[in-house]
Amino acid sequence: MEKTQTIITLKNGIEAQIMKDLLDEKGIPHIIKTFHDSVYDGIFQTETAWGEIESLPEFADEITELYKEVTESGNDKF
Repeated sequence: MEKTQTIITLKNGIEAQIMKDLLDEKGIPHIIKTFHDSVYDGIFQTETAWGEIESLPEFADEITELYKEVTESGNDKF
């Protein structure tokens, strides 16, 4: 199995859910990792970032472009 890499850093759970749905719909393999740490009850999660999307390097451009479309579309959900 090929090694994944971090493609996008996510700001919040809403971004994570929207991106997950879009990537699933397009059949793009991915992993969404949260930065939540139960030891600190997640207090550092919102200070740095919510989490990240990892995928195979060959999908990096497609995921990045999709993320730009979603976040720059004037969508006020973020």
